[in-house]
Amino acid sequence: MHGPATLGWLLVALCAASGAYCLLRTRSCTGEERRAAGGEAVMGFGMAAMAVPAAVYAPPAWSWAVYAAVFGGAALRALRAARRGGHHLHHLVGSVAMVYMALAMALPAQGAQGAHAGHGGGTGAGGHAAYGAYGEAAGVPLLTGALLLYYTVYVLRSGARLVPAASVAAPAGGTSAAPGWAARPELAAACRLSMALAMLAMLLTL
Repeated sequence: MHGPATLGWLLVALCAASGAYCLLRTRSCTGEERRAAGGEAVMGFGMAAMAVPAAVYAPPAWSWAVYAAVFGGAALRALRAARRGGHHLHHLVGSVAMVYMALAMALPAQGAQGAHAGHGGGTGAGGHAAYGAYGEAAGVPLLTGALLLYYTVYVLRSGARLVPAASVAAPAGGTSAAPGWAARPELAAACRLSMALAMLAMLLTL
C-alpha cells in the first residue's frame, strides 16, 4: 500500500495479530462462529500482506490478481451466508473492499512496469516516471468514500458497544465462568474493531 513505512508496518503487525487470534478462535468455536472466525483469519492475514510498505517490497503485478480471486471467492461465500445473519454481511463488505483495493493497486503497478520497460530501466527521468506511475493514488473516489463511510460508522458503533461489554464481562469478586480467552465475545469484537480500523487506514492510502 502507499503511505509512510511506519504506518505500513503498524498495519502489518495489527492485521497479522488479528488474523492469528481469529485462527485460534477456530479451534474453540463451532458451527457458524467457527466459519466466521476462519473468514476473519483469512481477512487479517490478507490485509497484513497487502499492507507491507511498497518501498520495502513491491509485489509483482500478478499478485493483485491473486488477491482479487481469493477475496472474490470469499465475497461469494459471504453472500451465500448473509441470509443467516450474524457478521456475514460485514464479511461481504470486507471481502468486496479487499477486491476493490487489489484492483486499484494493480493499475498503478502495471503502469509502473510499462514505464520501466519503456525507459529501459534507466535512472533520471525514466526512473522518476516509473516511480510516479506506481506511487500515484488509485481507486474510484466515490466507492472509496462509501467504504470509508461504512467503516467509520462500523468503528464508532463497535467501539461504543465494546465498552459496556467489557465491563459486564468482569464481574465483582474477580471470578468468572466465562469461556476460554480465545472464545470470549468481547475479544472477538475487539478483533473485528481492530481490522476495521486497519481497513480505514488502508483505504485512506489509496
